[in-house]
Amino acid sequence: MKRFIEGEHRQQATLFPESLDEFVAEDNPVRVVDVFVDELNLSGLGFKTTAEATGRPGYHPATLLKLFIYGYLNRVQSSRCLEREAQRNVELMWLTGRLAPDFKTIADFRRDNGEAIRLVCCEFVMLCRKLALFTDAFVAIDGSKFKAVNNRDRNFTKAKLKRRLEQIDESIERYLGQIASADRQEAAVAKAKAERLEDKIATLKQEMARLKKLEVRMLGAPDQQISLTDPDARSMATSGRGTGMVGYNVQTAVDAKHHLIVAHEVTNVGHDRTQLARMARQAKAAIGAERLDVVADRGYFRGEELRACDQAQITTYLPKPQTSGNLARGQFGKRDFIYRREDDEYECPAGQRLIYQFTRQENGLTIHRYWSSACPKCAMKPQCTIGDYRRVSRWEHEAVIEAAERRLDEQPERMRVRRSTVEHPFGTLKAWMGHTHFLTRTLPRVSTEMSLHVLAYNLKRVMAIMGTQPLMAAIRA
Repeated sequence: MKRFIEGEHRQQATLFPESLDEFVAEDNPVRVVDVFVDELNLSGLGFKTTAEATGRPGYHPATLLKLFIYGYLNRVQSSRCLEREAQRNVELMWLTGRLAPDFKTIADFRRDNGEAIRLVCCEFVMLCRKLALFTDAFVAIDGSKFKAVNNRDRNFTKAKLKRRLEQIDESIERYLGQIASADRQEAAVAKAKAERLEDKIATLKQEMARLKKLEVRMLGAPDQQISLTDPDARSMATSGRGTGMVGYNVQTAVDAKHHLIVAHEVTNVGHDRTQLARMARQAKAAIGAERLDVVADRGYFRGEELRACDQAQITTYLPKPQTSGNLARGQFGKRDFIYRREDDEYECPAGQRLIYQFTRQENGLTIHRYWSSACPKCAMKPQCTIGDYRRVSRWEHEAVIEAAERRLDEQPERMRVRRSTVEHPFGTLKAWMGHTHFLTRTLPRVSTEMSLHVLAYNLKRVMAIMGTQPLMAAIRA
C-alpha cells in the first residue's frame, strides 16, 4: 500500500506500553465527570458508602455514578449498552479503573439510589450558583410531554373503553350478517365460512369480557384512567390537533442567560395550569435570589398561581388566554370594561358605570358581581350582550392578574425570550433520548432518569461556557 498511511501490525508488542491516562486528553469531558463525583459527599447525599463485613464485595457508588453520568453525557442510557461500553471504551476504562459491572448491577444502582441521584443533579445546580451563573434571576418555565414505556393500546380511559366496546359490537353485528349471507351459499363453502366467522365472534366476546374487567379497574382509579405497562403513565394531549401520547409531563425552569436548567420535575398531570408557583419557588430556591422574574406561556395562566407567585416575591410574565364567548360572537370582552378602583366600579364602552351588586363563592374563590341598570336602554347593547344585562365578575385578587397583564404589555419581548430559552433544552433532551424517550417505568424511576439527563445537559452547557479546565479547577476549589 504505497503512498498511504499505514498502521501497526495487530500482533506488534511494545517494550513500554502506553498507559490509559495517555489516551485521555487533559481537556476531555470524562475528566470533569471524575473530578465532580470525587468531590461529592456521597454518604451525605444518601449513597451507601460503607461496605458489608461479609459477602461478596460490591462496587463503590462513585464508580457506578461515574458510569451513569458518562453514559448520559454520551447518549448511552441503557444498562446493557453501558455494560458493553465499560468493556471496550477506553475513556470508561480510564474512568472506572477497568471495572466492568454487569447490566443488572448497573440497573439496580439506578433503581435503588433514585433520591440520591436526584440530589446529585441539585448539587451541580448549586455549583453553578456558586460560579455566579444565575446573576440575572430570570427564568423561563415550560412543560413538555415525554413518552413512557406504555403503548397507547395498553392505556384506558372512559372514552377509549366506550369507543372500543362500540367497535366490538359493530364487528360482531357485521360478522353475524356475514354468517346469515353465507347460509345462502353452497353447503361446504357456507360451513367453512361460518366456522371462521364464529371463531372471530368468540374472540371478540373474550376481548369484550376483558375490557369489562378493565373498566371496573379503571372506574376505581382516582382519575379514572389506567396504564397496564407503566401504572403511573397517563394519556396526554400534545400540541397537534387531536393527537396525544401516553407519557409524562416534564416541567423545567431554564435560566434565560446561560440556558441552564435550574429546576425540573416530572409529573403525570397532563396540563400546566397548577405548575407555575411550585416550579417558580423551586427555581427561586435553586438560584438563591430574593426576587425572581418568571416568564411562561398562556397554558400556565391561573389566578391562584399568579397570587402565590406574587406572595413569594416572584414577578410573572405570561399572557392571559381569551376564552370569552362574547369575543367569539364579536361582542365586547371583559378587557373592554375599565375598572375604577377608587369607586369600585367598572366603566363600559358606552361610558356607563357597572356598580357592585353582590359577592358569592365560585369554586372556592370570592367573586364580586357588577352590572348597570342602564343596559336595557343602551344603544350599544347588541355589541355587548344577548341578555338583559351585561354582568362582569371580579375575583377579590383580580389586581394581581391585571398587574401581570400590564407588565407583559409593557415588555412583550419577554415572550420571545421565553421561546428561545426554554424550547431549546427540550429539543436537545428529546434528541438525546431518541424516539422512545424514557426507558424506565413508574414516576420515581422516570424522575431519576430525567435527573440524569438534566445533569448531563447542564454539564455540557457549563463545559461549553467555561471550558473543562476552569470547570475542574472550580469544582476542586
